[in-house]
Amino acid sequence: MSSATAPAATRPVPRPSVMEIEAYVPGKAHAGPGVKVHKLSANETPLGPSPAALEAYRSSTALEAYPDGSSTRLREAIGAAFGLDPARIVCGTGSDELINLIAHAYAGPGDEVLYSQYGFLIYRIATLASGATPIVAPERDYHSDVDALLAAVTERTRIVFLANPNNPTGTYIPFDEVKRLQQGLPPNVLLALDAAYAEYVRRNDYEAGIELVATCSNVVMLRTFSKIHGLAALRVGWMYGPPEVIDAVNRIRGAFNVNAPAIAAATAAIKDGGHVEAAIAHNVRWLEWTTNELIALGLTVTPSVANFILVHFPQVPGRAAADADAFLSSRGLIVRRVDSYGIPTALRISIGTEEANRLLVATLAEFLGAGRESPDGA
Repeated sequence: MSSATAPAATRPVPRPSVMEIEAYVPGKAHAGPGVKVHKLSANETPLGPSPAALEAYRSSTALEAYPDGSSTRLREAIGAAFGLDPARIVCGTGSDELINLIAHAYAGPGDEVLYSQYGFLIYRIATLASGATPIVAPERDYHSDVDALLAAVTERTRIVFLANPNNPTGTYIPFDEVKRLQQGLPPNVLLALDAAYAEYVRRNDYEAGIELVATCSNVVMLRTFSKIHGLAALRVGWMYGPPEVIDAVNRIRGAFNVNAPAIAAATAAIKDGGHVEAAIAHNVRWLEWTTNELIALGLTVTPSVANFILVHFPQVPGRAAADADAFLSSRGLIVRRVDSYGIPTALRISIGTEEANRLLVATLAEFLGAGRESPDGA
């Protein structure tokens, strides 16, 4: 039927790319009734937010007034903490909003947006929402592959998203590899470095992206207050970038996109270095302990530099990842299935409190029939 004789639509119709989106499904938060829950599905910090951030949040009571649309105090606090120009920082409702703003500002129909095979699911959602085409580069042993990314670049490429460390794998690539990626990109392609888990990395060859942003006109760095700062409920993220990119994003973001209590809490959180160091120390200890204990049970764990681990299960009936998930859930241990990332044989498990970590190991030992309890020592 020709377009001239096609029947008129009987209701509003979204763009076709929108209907290609599979809505993001957060990790579970509940277990069965009467079971104490240890939520290890969302990579939240077991230490919670800084007491100073809690006090700032509770003191923000002028709810009748609009927040500062520029998040001035917060940008200045971030700038002071990292030695950055606040004018080159923009804040958002979590880094998710900033990812979407980048996609809408720099990509559209006919354009391509590139990311790694196991990259954050929001990259695909933001790309399709902008009308652009998502392009996926294969990874190597659950690590982003710079050669594969560069090989996938075409004249239609507008953005490359790189999560470093990556979620859900917990892996990273060294700074030299990130620089090689940037140097191999055409100057009109924006490299967005998603460093949501940067604070957890204890590797000498890692850099979150500040140096590249400072010296390149096509690189931005994304950060969040949801992870190590423990403010996931308030949804605060920030981006450091070239003035031209910051200007473009500011033109399309919501006028009051970060609420006043969130601004107050995040400003206090970024100033509380002691709380961040405590969270790092907790993660260093229990990431190593949990990884070693699960390997001792015969499980394969992808080496992680973040605050979670990707645990692989055998493809054996009754011992598969789905079976382990159900067993853990029945004991109040809520972890993350990663089928949507194309890894149905694994579970992503956040590093929790000491109690949760020990219970996790003991429960998986029982599940696997290992016949031993979690050791007393850490």
